[in-house]
Amino acid sequence: MKKGIKFLSVAVLGMAAACSSPEKMAEMAENITVKCEPAVLEVVGGKIDATVSVTYPEDYFHPKAILAVTPVIVYDGGEVKMEPFMFQGEKVKDNHQTVPSEGATITKKVHFDYVPGMEKCYLELRSTVSHKSKSTDLPSKKVADGANTTYMLVCKDGKLDLKDDNYQEIIKQTAEGQILYQINSSNVRNSELRSQSIKDFQAAIDEIKANGRKNLVSTDIVAYASPDGKEDMNVKLSDKRSSSAEKAFGKVTKKHEVEAPVNVTSVGEDWEGFQELVAASDLEDKDLIIRVLSMYSDPAVREKEIKNMSAIYSTLAKEILPELRRARFIANVEYINYTSEELLQLVEENIDVLDETAILRAATLVKDTDDKVTLYKKAIEKYNSASAQYNLAVTYIQAKDYAKAVNALEKCSKDADWNNAMGVISLRKGDLDAAAEYFAIANNSSAKENAAVIDILDGEYQAAASKLAGVKGYNAALAQLLVGNTAPASALKCECPNSAYLRAVAAARQGNAQAVKSNLETAAKCEKLAERAAKDVEFAQYR
Repeated sequence: MKKGIKFLSVAVLGMAAACSSPEKMAEMAENITVKCEPAVLEVVGGKIDATVSVTYPEDYFHPKAILAVTPVIVYDGGEVKMEPFMFQGEKVKDNHQTVPSEGATITKKVHFDYVPGMEKCYLELRSTVSHKSKSTDLPSKKVADGANTTYMLVCKDGKLDLKDDNYQEIIKQTAEGQILYQINSSNVRNSELRSQSIKDFQAAIDEIKANGRKNLVSTDIVAYASPDGKEDMNVKLSDKRSSSAEKAFGKVTKKHEVEAPVNVTSVGEDWEGFQELVAASDLEDKDLIIRVLSMYSDPAVREKEIKNMSAIYSTLAKEILPELRRARFIANVEYINYTSEELLQLVEENIDVLDETAILRAATLVKDTDDKVTLYKKAIEKYNSASAQYNLAVTYIQAKDYAKAVNALEKCSKDADWNNAMGVISLRKGDLDAAAEYFAIANNSSAKENAAVIDILDGEYQAAASKLAGVKGYNAALAQLLVGNTAPASALKCECPNSAYLRAVAAARQGNAQAVKSNLETAAKCEKLAERAAKDVEFAQYR
């Protein structure tokens, strides 16, 4: 019995020795274990958040002691402290969190605003224990390294679309002549072969052959019957006219050789031509006639309804229907437009010969910003070009002259492109709320890509990846990297420093040391990226 009492006394004395003073708590601080999630700090949306768990062992915490634990981030250039977490022993009558004598694991959230320089930092806990009038600093406990700022690699320039210049490298053209027939006849009169229409057609064929920019692709012979009389008879008449017209075409082109396929077509009743001629005429009741055509699709019903308008029909029979008893000769031509080299030369030597589309295309070819501005202003002045006005604003944005860009946009219509452009200006200025509103209104593909940039900056990586699904490019690869998919970043083909840096990050996460090295060598061509790599926690194990 006395031996048992002796052992108990030793245990009590041991505990008393362990917890007898703040100094003893400091001496035993090595028995405290600390964990952090994440183990490597990460900046998300400009914030650093982590969860720290501290385990105090049994018989460690003095029952009358108060412990102040201060989370501190130490980085190149300084340090930032949080307000301390306060803990107390079991016999302290205060409002701090109690740590029992049997020990406990305490979990706390830590939060810091990012400050430049924190990409190379560490988080530590600094503790001070107090008992009565005595206080002692415990050894600092390093909790985590950091901080990962990979999301800050996002390109914030924003995607901008120029208005389409509608410039055609090859312009489809036609040259046309026609022969007219007498009512119910398919015979071609000699006078028709000498008509002004045919002479103009022959001259056009000759000009096409002589013009190095024009290529005759094919010729169509299209025969018709006027839409009066029985439909079946008119179909047969149209067929006969197509045959006689083909023979006439041979005579017309005998001395004006056509080296292209000739296609022969019989249309039948020419209701389409009828409507066009009526619409272009001075007939008082032409709107009524056109309304009849829109109301009825059956040719017989159409003819009947029009003939019921006896006064109108007599005019139609005299002025309109004879023009529809015809065969058309149509030359289909491809005009080869100015090449890029020719456009640039004309800009220098004879810009006034260029139409609106040509000036807009030339503006995309010149490299100098001032030259682009000059061309867009020329198109605005000469053609009142809305496309040039918008593209001028885009040019100013790309040149980072936002005041001029806004001024140019004030003269544009507020369409999706306009809202996207305003959003890009706001994005570049750092006004993410305004940018998000503009992009939401625009709601086109470019605006969605730009909205994904805001998601990345806000730490909404999955939302960004969803918006960029199916998109190829730098920001899309970054978004995938941020949600754990390294493949798109590894597959970036661009050899620019930024893409190389992103490939290096992907390689580091894949454990590919050789790829890390080679890509960082390329990225180092950019001084800022070289400086970043030296501090980037992504490459900590490769330094």
